[in-house]
Amino acid sequence: MQPRPAIADLTPYEPGKPAAEVRRETGLHRVVKLASNEGAYGPFPAALEAIERHVRGLNRYPEQSYELIERLAQEHAVAPGQVALGNGADALIGYLSAAYLDPGDEAAMCWPSFQSYVLDARKMGGVPVHAPLRDGAYDLDELAARIGRRTRLVYVCTPNNPTGSMVGREPLRRFLDAVPEQVLVVVDQAYREYIDDPDYPDAIAEHVGRRPNVAVLRTFSKIYGLAGLRIGYLVGPPETVRELGRVRNAFDVSELAHVAALASLGETGELARRRELVAEGRHELLAGLRELSVPVHPTCANFLCAEVGDGRAVASALLREGVIVRPLHAVDAPGHIRVTVGTSEEHAVFLDALGRALPHR
Repeated sequence: MQPRPAIADLTPYEPGKPAAEVRRETGLHRVVKLASNEGAYGPFPAALEAIERHVRGLNRYPEQSYELIERLAQEHAVAPGQVALGNGADALIGYLSAAYLDPGDEAAMCWPSFQSYVLDARKMGGVPVHAPLRDGAYDLDELAARIGRRTRLVYVCTPNNPTGSMVGREPLRRFLDAVPEQVLVVVDQAYREYIDDPDYPDAIAEHVGRRPNVAVLRTFSKIYGLAGLRIGYLVGPPETVRELGRVRNAFDVSELAHVAALASLGETGELARRRELVAEGRHELLAGLRELSVPVHPTCANFLCAEVGDGRAVASALLREGVIVRPLHAVDAPGHIRVTVGTSEEHAVFLDALGRALPHR
């Protein structure tokens, strides 16, 4: 049977190589995984306790979504009907495409950016429209110029994945005020909790409700340490949440993800501690890359984007030494790799291996 034309030549998202597979292939016991922007630290202690309390009830379908939605609504001072949950923020991007894109409709974004914006639009027969980045961040003037009569969705990824650069408060406000109200703008803030720059906006508090066409994505996969449980959420107009409800899969967020996320809320002290550790690790990585004369985009997230000449070749050389990073050819940045901030020990292994992997070494 022939697939739909929209997906016939689609290249699927390729996650970072599993550490267990690298161990089998290389015979190495020590493997450093810095490819997938995961938090370097595990779930909060309260989340682990919640998982242990609920693990014996896994013969039942999830029941905790209403409580989590209510807590998130309180956290962000919105109505519960403005919150949608998903199997990671990634699933919500897929639901947005399913809800809003007919064949030929456009989804606009700067590029390179998060690959799912493109993949999920194309799955629906939609047309991804790209604007360039400026210094690694979304160029909102260029993005606004790409909005046309077929544009239904616009993504603003800040900080941008894979570069790590952010959009400031006033540029975002001006952009949102200029976008026609019939176009839904999705501000992806998956890495918000890592940022302490006072110019970084809280798009939920500042724009959801102020504008009728703004939705914001957040996730528990990063600083909260719950990537393996897959849970993210969207805050936006009630109409958008209702449309997502029409296309979402039943019970798409597991019970353990619900209770772990719920238990993680309110842990402001641990959030601050992790934010500081990541900032220290980011500075450590940047200093090491400067010593190797490797250019890096400005970054405020828990990852950085480094220009290494041939990203695939360098990533392959690192892999042979048990270091997993993300080459960026899939997002049209073949000369770059993306590296997650890890621990000091992991950074030392990575930088040592990179010194041998770079083409001029």
